[in-house]
Order: sequence, then C-alpha cells, then structure tokens
Amino acid sequence: MANASPLSSRRILIMATNGFEQSELEVPLERLSEAGADVDVASIEMAEITGWDKDDWGDDVEVHLKIADAKVDDYDALVLPGGQINPDLLRVDKNAIALIQAFAEAGKPVAAICHAPWLLIEAGLAKGRSMTSYKSIRTDVANAGADVVDEAVVLDGNIITSRCPDDLPAFCDAIVEALAENRVPAE
Repeated sequence: MANASPLSSRRILIMATNGFEQSELEVPLERLSEAGADVDVASIEMAEITGWDKDDWGDDVEVHLKIADAKVDDYDALVLPGGQINPDLLRVDKNAIALIQAFAEAGKPVAAICHAPWLLIEAGLAKGRSMTSYKSIRTDVANAGADVVDEAVVLDGNIITSRCPDDLPAFCDAIVEALAENRVPAE
C-alpha cells in the first residue's frame, strides 16, 4: 500500500455557482482527482455552471448535486473557489452558508481562495482566525475579526485560505496535506 494515492478513499466537495474563477475550480478539481480523491461539484441548481476566465466568461463545469442536497458526512473536505461573482451569489444562499458551517463544525478542512473568504465571513468563521484573501477584500476579512496575513496559503485549524490563482499550487498542496494527515475518510 506504500504506493497508494495520498487521497485514495477521500471525497471532496467543491461548492460553486456561475462566475467562479475558472482556474480556482479547475486546478483543485484536477489536482485533487490526480491525488486519488473523488471530487464532486455542488451548486445552487442542477445545471452546468460557467466560470469567469480573466476578463470574460469561461468554460462550463458539470454539477453533480445541489448544495441543498449535499451532506457533510459524505465528504472529507470542502473547497470554495473565488472570483468576484461566485462567492457574492453564494453568500446570500442559506443552504451554502449552512453547509460551510457544518463542515467547520465537523472539523473537516474548508479551503477558500481569492474572494471566497467572503463565504467564511458570512458563515461566522473569520473572527479570531489568521486568514488571507484577495487584496480587494482584505479590509472585509479584517473587519470580520480575522488577523489578515499576506501569504500564499494560511492554515488556521481546519480553515485554509489563499490569495489568488498564483497561489493555487500552495493551496492545493495544503488541501492534500490536510487530508493525508486527517484520520478517517467520510463514509
């Protein structure tokens, strides 16, 4: 078993909606799958969602389940891609916020990049934590009570945050590491 993939038998949920930053969903999806995890995408509705790629609409991504139907017990971690549009739409969805809170309460890794820390703020998870984010929302993160750190990846308990697409290698590595160290996979 020494050659087993580091995330074999792990299940990861990526939560997103239209306007997600293309690379911030696709890179973790690819990297976590390559590491052996089963990765599902949940969204508000059961329809393909469209990314935002730098300065225009990007590619569509298949949705596997509705956020309202996702169960924290079925997954080992939650990944929240950024982009300006995606987290702004999700932070007003009560099911999305409740799911983030459930992952955090279960002690499972919750990883947010770019503008996705807005979702952590809305879920009440920022106060007293060290976090990073995209530079334009750092004041929001600080005003929510977090200690803002300007680093590629910041781990505070089970919360993982990164700043932007340039940080995706460190962000993905931190997720893999958190799950490889984590005990029992989801059922």
